Parts: sequence; C-alpha cells; structure tokens
Amino acid sequence: MPEADFQRIQREFAAHIRDPARQPAPADVAPRRMATYRELFFNNIENFIATGFPVLQSILAGERWTALVEDFYARHRCQTPLFVEIAQEFLAYLGAERGPRPDDPPFMPELAHYEWVELALAVAEAEVPPLAPEFETNPLAHTLRLSELAWPLAYGYPVHLIGPDHQPTEPPARPTCLVVYRDAEDAVRFTEVNPATYRLLTLLEENGPTPAVDCLTRLAEELRHPDPAAVLAFGAEILRDLGRRGVVGTVDA
Repeated sequence: MPEADFQRIQREFAAHIRDPARQPAPADVAPRRMATYRELFFNNIENFIATGFPVLQSILAGERWTALVEDFYARHRCQTPLFVEIAQEFLAYLGAERGPRPDDPPFMPELAHYEWVELALAVAEAEVPPLAPEFETNPLAHTLRLSELAWPLAYGYPVHLIGPDHQPTEPPARPTCLVVYRDAEDAVRFTEVNPATYRLLTLLEENGPTPAVDCLTRLAEELRHPDPAAVLAFGAEILRDLGRRGVVGTVDA
C-alpha cells in the first residue's frame, strides 16, 4: 500500500526530531516550529536520563553529556512506552549499542548500572521481608530469605565513591562488593560488604530460602575455613546486622 502523505510527514517528522544532523526536516513544517518541537522532545528525554543518572551527568557535564544523550536519542529504539523505564533503556544502550569510546570514562558502564539499581529499587513493587521475633536472639535458628529489595552487587570500580572529584582511571586490585537495598522506611541505601558477606547473600539469591546454619556451613566449605564454628559465630553477627537493615528476612516470621 502506498504511503499516505500524512504518514510520510509523520515519518520525516520523527526522524528529524531524533537525529536532526542527519535527517532533513519535513518540507512543509516551518523551521521555527520544528525547532520548538525538537527542543521540547529532547529536553524531556534528557531530563528523565539526568534524573536517573545524576552522578554520571555531573561528570560529563556540558557538551559530553549532551552528545551522549543525543546519540542515545538518535540510535536507540525503546521497547517500553513508560517514562519510568527510560533509565533501563539508557542502560541497555550503553551496554549493547554504544560500545567503548575514547572519551568515555572507563567506569561509565558500571557507574550507570549502580545508579540505575538505585532507581529500580526506589520504584520496585515489593516489601521488606519480616523477621521472626526471636531472630535477634538466635539468627542461626531460622530459615533465611533475601529481600526482593536487596541486590548484592560486585563491581570492578568503587562506584559508590565516584564523582566529579574522584574519577579512577584503573580498577583497584580487588572488586567492590555492595548490597543496595530499600529499607522499611522506603529509603534506598547501600552498604559495602566483604567478599564473604557478598557470597553469603548470593547463596541466598541463588538458592532461595535456606536454613542459616546450612548457608553458613556452605560458605565455610567454599572458603576452606579451618574453623567452621568460627564462621557460624561471625556469621550470626553479620545476619543480625543484615536483618536490622531489612536485607534478609525469615520465612517463619
């Protein structure tokens, strides 16, 4: 079926809005009006992305930031009509479409992921899991589950420390292990954890609800710790702290 005039105008209009440097404007739309549309559409998208990635924006402030958003706007085809998911679309663009560029900070993909996690947890439809009343007294007597609002994460760069005044050019020798979570007051927080605690949380993430003793025993085996009882004792203190934060809950609450 031949393309109708209004369809051609819509296609040309959208193409120019997305990529004005490469796509000509429709011939029958006034240039001043076209410029107004272009500015309004772009500013809307830029505002959503800046809100989701404020640290990255502060680092790339100015022409570098504008060029990054313009490239996303021109190249990426969003798979969702929801404004709240534009940040996830931007993350997909960084990971699968943009590719490394000489002027990009080496930590940019990880920093963007970390900032997206904070936004994703802020809008997630889930609740902090409850704790059994006796949990504080004896954490090892319970079956644990990881909160749906707690994500254990490992990064090459210390993403939680990066900002305009701290931009590492090389990752440190050891990865940065974090748990980012939403607490009972609906505040998104993070805490840096050691590799053993990170592994404890990923065991719960991988296996689902698990008796605390079984989880810590598995951890001691993986660490080849000479004193498994010490791992249980130390693990009990770690679990108390994670329970207070809302990172873990119990299935018998």
